[in-house]
Amino acid sequence: MLCLVCFVFSGVRGLYDYGPPGSAVKNALVAYWRQHFVLEENMLEIESTSVTPEIVLETSGHVEKFKDFMVKDKLTGECHRADHLLEETIEKLLENDKLTADERHTLESVKAQADNYTVEELHAALTKYGAKAPDTGNDISEPFPFNLMFPTPIGPSGREQGYLRPETAQGMFVNFKRLLEFNGGRLPFAAAQVGPAFRNEISPRAGLLRVREFTLAEIEHFVVPDEKDHPKFDSVKNLELRLFPRSAQTGDLKMIMMTIGEAVQKGIVNNQTLGYFLARVQLFLLRVGIKPHKLRFRQHLSNEMAHYACDCWDAEIETSYGWIECVGNADRSAYDLTVHSKRSGEALEAFVEFKDGPRQIDTIELVLNKAAVGKALKSEGKKVIDAVDKINDTLDFAEASRIVSELEKDGKAHVAGISVSKDVLSSKKGTKRVIGKGITPSVIEPSFGIGRILYCIFEHAYNVRPSSEQRAVLSFKSIVAPIKVAVLPLMTKPELLEPISRISKLLTSRGLSIKVDDSGATIGRRYARMDEIGVPFGVTIDYDTLKNNTVTLRERDSMTQVLISLDQLAETLNSLVLEETDWEGIRSSFPHVEVKEE
Repeated sequence: MLCLVCFVFSGVRGLYDYGPPGSAVKNALVAYWRQHFVLEENMLEIESTSVTPEIVLETSGHVEKFKDFMVKDKLTGECHRADHLLEETIEKLLENDKLTADERHTLESVKAQADNYTVEELHAALTKYGAKAPDTGNDISEPFPFNLMFPTPIGPSGREQGYLRPETAQGMFVNFKRLLEFNGGRLPFAAAQVGPAFRNEISPRAGLLRVREFTLAEIEHFVVPDEKDHPKFDSVKNLELRLFPRSAQTGDLKMIMMTIGEAVQKGIVNNQTLGYFLARVQLFLLRVGIKPHKLRFRQHLSNEMAHYACDCWDAEIETSYGWIECVGNADRSAYDLTVHSKRSGEALEAFVEFKDGPRQIDTIELVLNKAAVGKALKSEGKKVIDAVDKINDTLDFAEASRIVSELEKDGKAHVAGISVSKDVLSSKKGTKRVIGKGITPSVIEPSFGIGRILYCIFEHAYNVRPSSEQRAVLSFKSIVAPIKVAVLPLMTKPELLEPISRISKLLTSRGLSIKVDDSGATIGRRYARMDEIGVPFGVTIDYDTLKNNTVTLRERDSMTQVLISLDQLAETLNSLVLEETDWEGIRSSFPHVEVKEE
């Protein structure tokens, strides 16, 4: 389904191509993500550029802080990610059967927190547990930071610096004002984006789990900071989630089952909107094929949360590589819009009416002596005029008071960083009736690693037939299966090949992807081929098709078949693929066909 880039030349680590089945599963996964979130939640989807100007990522903090810690093999210079090396070292130590319960608990705690350690803590742990370069056993350097972004010059001169985006979120933040206008100026609302992101990983590994180019699907839900209840929370409040709160991670390491309503009520999850998205994320992951007992939500520890975040929970999926973070769910407060507004000078705010009705407020209007501005300030006059207009328009009483206080005390004040005297600027006090105020929204952000979810779906779907370990099956949910229906003539007789085109058109016209296998292999062998790539349903053409206009319909997991007329085939398959009905319902509605597969 996948191949390492690239087939013709030697592979580069951390870059993967998707083959036809893998590409189809990924596209189906993204299509259902759009349906489940963008359409059902009425989100505003955008598409921003992958090349991001440096100023955007400087402002967001990525240029300074988007780093992992790296160590080097002291002899070969080979680079390794420090926290991964610590985890691998701990895993080897945990293989010792003679460890006491306390020693094992300590090691497991260190491993669980490895990616949250500071550089000093990492160095201490690597030294304590005797970490060595994994390939050579050589000594390693002290850990040091490495920025994960791919730099790229913009334009032929190369003077303008850019980066391949490490996330899609910043594109939504810098477009907030236009999105707010598109939504009629109303809060709350959500923006969404699906697209490529790039991270120059130190040591890519584990297939799709840690790569250098990948697909992100991200949501930015903008809310009034002190109004984080969600109107649809009641629809999910009784849904049970497996939670791994921070208290358990530093204590007994046990997960708890709890309804999301109870978790929000007890303050374990910060607010209703964050809780609502945790529930919706679980529903999405289960629908696309993640096994319920291998899904949990882990709360970020205090030392791993960003300083501006209120609460963060990762949807983690258990695989052969352990628990893998696949969806980050964060309450980012108002940090992103605040820093972009401050740097750009553009007010990234929404107007919110007072709940208790209009108010009379004290105002200070700054008054410029326009005739004196040009003479006293010359080319800097426009900056002062713009700053004063903004203060007056936004009724910024605090900033106006500061300026008036400085004028009265010193005879001059600083406006937009420029010294302005009393003969240029004065003020007058008053009151004004206002119905609301401008606020900087908070953001709730679910962020989906599509490649990671895809890998987990592959692993959870893989199994073998009880009758033969040689018969592999990918039990994809039909919503993400790469091909929905196999069309198979019982034998390669001309009369049985003739209906293929008619049946194929009947199915594809309903949006059902198909694969025809009219090879000379036995029908059992062809069923097995389709099982290996996860095709959920098979339509077999036999001599009854020619006589009665019927076919047999086979379901992959149970290998049972029913007899169905061509008039009912497309509608029935469409209902099965959309899970509007299940196979047991179909078996009870149509005659059984007894077939023993070899």
